[in-house]
Amino acid sequence: MEKHPLGSTGLSVTPICVGTSALGNFPSQYGYEVSTEQAVDTLLAVFESSLNFIDTSNNYFDAERRIGLALKEIGGLPDGFVLATKVDPLHGSDDFSGARVRASVEESLERLGLDHLQLVYIHDPEQLSFDDATKPGGPVEALLQLQTDGLIDHVGVAGGPVDLMMRYLELDQFQVIISHNRYTLVDSSAHDLVEEAARRSVAFVNGAPYGGGMLAKGPDKQPNYCYQPANKETLARVAAMERACQANGVPLAAAALQFSLRNRGIASTMVGMSTPDRIKQTLELAAWPISDELWHELEPLTAAGRHGFV
Repeated sequence: MEKHPLGSTGLSVTPICVGTSALGNFPSQYGYEVSTEQAVDTLLAVFESSLNFIDTSNNYFDAERRIGLALKEIGGLPDGFVLATKVDPLHGSDDFSGARVRASVEESLERLGLDHLQLVYIHDPEQLSFDDATKPGGPVEALLQLQTDGLIDHVGVAGGPVDLMMRYLELDQFQVIISHNRYTLVDSSAHDLVEEAARRSVAFVNGAPYGGGMLAKGPDKQPNYCYQPANKETLARVAAMERACQANGVPLAAAALQFSLRNRGIASTMVGMSTPDRIKQTLELAAWPISDELWHELEPLTAAGRHGFV
């Protein structure tokens, strides 16, 4: 895939980023097990594909260690690949102190088998107040110090609520920002955040373009949006989208993915992959022909989510 600049970082990434949450083996959220062998096979297939951007996190259970195993097998991160991770409290803990940020980075370095990290985000900052996050000695200061110390090349913030993410963006401290479930066919409330990030030369990475599965499987098979039961209005709206796509011979998942890909303000769109086959399937969805007529038909259905999903 053609690569694009990742904001002002100097890095170039493909329009699709490989999400690794499921690769850490998280059956309570995804409903299936992922063995170490399957995870490593998937990662090896990613490294052989046309994609060059991988996203993980300290708290994605076993994901970082499994990425480290794949990197060891191929002799390290291939040239041109971008690997991003996130700092997190320990599972079951609410400690998001500066000390915890430093420990999280050290853990990631060890698991991944690397001596420095290209890109590290503060993960889900909604876990603590903005004031606590930005106070002296807090997680933001600690992450920036690790960047100054040379352990991290670039820093970012990854979360959900648009208003909160805008506050972090306005600090002018981060090079990359992730918002999840807020720029989809259902909920496009991150529109202004995308535009503001572009104005500040901050890369915007869009997470969860399928809204947790509804926009890939359809509302009958997946009635949850953003990990919670969707209301009747949302279910009806997505069902109408699905019917329009079917009438035009287009998978709903293709429209959902391309809704994100066609926004020039989005540097990359994150798609979770837990089998080697998923790479080919995702690339096919990204290239699926979609007519202007279908986008026109979908427009009023997507516009209803401009200020959040209903």
